[in-house]
This record gives sequence, C-alpha cells and structure tokens, in this order.
Amino acid sequence: MATGIIMADVAGTVLDDGDKALLANQQIGGMILFARNVESAAQVRTLTDQMRAINNNVLIAVDQEGGRVARFREGFSPLPAMGRLGKLYDADPAHALSVAYDCGYLMAAEVLAVGVDFSFAPVLDIDGCSQVIQDRAFHQNPDIVVALSSRFMDGMKAAGMATTGKHFPGHGSVAPDSHIADAIDERSFDEIISMDTQTFIKTLDKLDALMPAHVIFRQVDDKPAGFSQIWIEQIIRKQLAFDGVIFSDDLCMKAAHIAGDVDARVIAAINAGCDMALVCNNRAGTLLAIEAAKNLADKPHNRFARMKGNIPPWQGSLEATCQQFEHWQAARQRVQETFFADKPTKPSHDPTSYQISN
Repeated sequence: MATGIIMADVAGTVLDDGDKALLANQQIGGMILFARNVESAAQVRTLTDQMRAINNNVLIAVDQEGGRVARFREGFSPLPAMGRLGKLYDADPAHALSVAYDCGYLMAAEVLAVGVDFSFAPVLDIDGCSQVIQDRAFHQNPDIVVALSSRFMDGMKAAGMATTGKHFPGHGSVAPDSHIADAIDERSFDEIISMDTQTFIKTLDKLDALMPAHVIFRQVDDKPAGFSQIWIEQIIRKQLAFDGVIFSDDLCMKAAHIAGDVDARVIAAINAGCDMALVCNNRAGTLLAIEAAKNLADKPHNRFARMKGNIPPWQGSLEATCQQFEHWQAARQRVQETFFADKPTKPSHDPTSYQISN
C-alpha cells in the first residue's frame, strides 16, 4: 500500500470517532499537533500512542521552535526564541554555539518523549523584514544562521530526531505574513540565492527535509515556491541534489489560495514535487484533500522512513522518560541557566502559540 501523502490534524486532546476514521484512511501519512491538543505530557503521549495504534506508519509532527512558536508548554522545558541565540552569539560566540546544541537536544528529547517524531525545525530564514519570521530566525547574518543552526541540528540528531529546514528559499526578506496575506519577492534569482538561500545551501548535509515558503519569487516563477516545479524539481532536486523529504507548508494559509481550493492546492503541491501536503485546521478541506490524493499517481516514498523519530518507552512522566536521553538533564540545566535564570521554571501560557502554523 502506498504511503499517505496528506498531513492533517485533530481538534482536541483525545480522538473522537471522526479522528479515528481519518487516521485509518490510507491517504493520511502524517498528523501535526497544535497547542489545543495539549493538556499534559502524559496526555500527549497517550494521544500519539492512540494515533499509531490506528495508523502504524503515521508521521507525527509539531512546531516546537522555541519562543512564541512552541505548542508544548505546560510541563515542558521552556525554549528561547532562536533570535536570542543570535544575540548571545554577538556577545559570546563560543557560548552561543555550545548552548545552541543544548537547545536542539532539549527540544528533540522532550518532543520525542511524548511520541512525536519530529518538530518542523529549524527556521533557516534570516531575520530581515519579515513580519512572521523576526526572532524565529537565529540572526540577520546568513553565516551566523548557518553556524548556530548547524549546532542546533547536531543536538536534534544526537537525541534521535530528523531535521526540517524552513522556509526555502527564504522568507526573511519578504515583509508580508504568508499566513494572512500574499507574499511576493521582486528580487532577482541571484540576489535571493546569494543572500537568503545560503543558509539552506550551507546546511544541506544536515537536513533531512525542507519546507518551501508560500512566497512568490516573481523573477523566478509566478507561483509560490511550494507550488513551483522550478524551485522544487529544478533547483532543490537537480541543482542542489537534495534527496530528503519536501513538506508543503500549510495549504490552508492565505498565500496558498493562488492554486485554488484545497484539493487543487494539494494537486499543485504534489505535482510540483512536494512529498507530503499539510492541510491544517480545516477538516472539510482535509476530506477534500484526501479525495484529491486518491487521484494522484502513486510515487515511491521511501524518504518518509528517515523522518521517524527515536521514540523512547514511556516511563510514567516526562522527566522519567527523558532520563533515557543521556544529555537531557545537562541540556535542560544549561538552557535554563542561560536564558531563564531570572524566571520560574514553569512556563507561562502564551496565546501566540496558537497563531502561527509553520
């Protein structure tokens, strides 16, 4: 049976009958969790175990970047926005590089512990004029982004998690937020490649997956990168020889509307070269996407296996489970001391954690 190519979501903290039917559909290859799916670490692990009991091959993902984009908060270790690593680098490069590894390891260990295969991380965009990137980026300087993200990914991989670079070829120099508006970049191909895309090119050997931006780079193609055969097939696959997974960004975002209704967006993304299409926060759209996927030609998806996380046996609590990761305790302590020494260890609720999808 072909591996499903749709990544969907559920509304609550437990599976209802509709969720179970959805997971059993052979077109579903992935599920993504949001803050609304989280009450506690133990509850998340129960939820992910239930998902796998229905669909053993499902990839389970989350956006656990740190800072304002962190779905897992209550009971989990706080993570800084990556821009704080950049500021630390400006003052103390050696410390920043060291703790970047700890941040990647800490994030990965706690995400894996609750049964989630991977976080869509790291953000490789530069901190330019983008309204949605800002401190999600490590730095304004591409070389510093490369240095810090490389160590962050080393930490992720050491814990047993695959990496996903986003948002190729770079969203940081495009002001509009593609979640709520059309995002268009008028720069030349050479300008984009020589600046924003360097962070992806120089970390390609550490990347297991890429997520293209819902940005139209008008001098290259009139379609957003995630719908563009030029960007995906010609540049990512052929010129850069990247053979990892390519995930679409959320096809329910405003900037994705150019391809038509959700079913048309799925067809456009997969035909452009994406391996898996994300359809988030829209069950009716997900059902349309499933029908569209049934009519697409089967493609080999042996790439998906590399995204499976090293999920440990549950030991009754997040802390006990994370003790199985040899560097978790040290990483947690260093991140806490570096970024949260003046704050309580229990993270506070942040409503912005609901607002950004990828």
